[in-house]
Amino acid sequence: VQLQASGGGLVETGGSLRLSCAISGGTFTTRLVGWFRQVAGKDRENVASIRWNTGDTNYADSVKGRFTISVDNAQNAAFLQMDNLNSEDSAVYYCAAGKVYSLEYSYWGQGTLVTVSS
Repeated sequence: VQLQASGGGLVETGGSLRLSCAISGGTFTTRLVGWFRQVAGKDRENVASIRWNTGDTNYADSVKGRFTISVDNAQNAAFLQMDNLNSEDSAVYYCAAGKVYSLEYSYWGQGTLVTVSS
């Protein structure tokens, strides 16, 4: 399984971006899917996740109400819609997925850079 994240870029404060994560060698069905971000010198943060078995989503407090995670199994893609961005959202964003029926992450995309200008 390989994941390919895309959609990062430069955006002004208050703007929006939509990150995409394409999966190859498998599908997102029956997998835990998540988005993480990391700033140099800081720990990686799980900003959003979605569980295949319940459809439940979970968000970091810092992004609640602004970010939305979704999975489109027809496209074999996962998305992170990011609205009302601020400078603290600047980071490298990674998508991740678990093995089938697992609640642990086993596969990681290469990261896409999001920069929010003030």
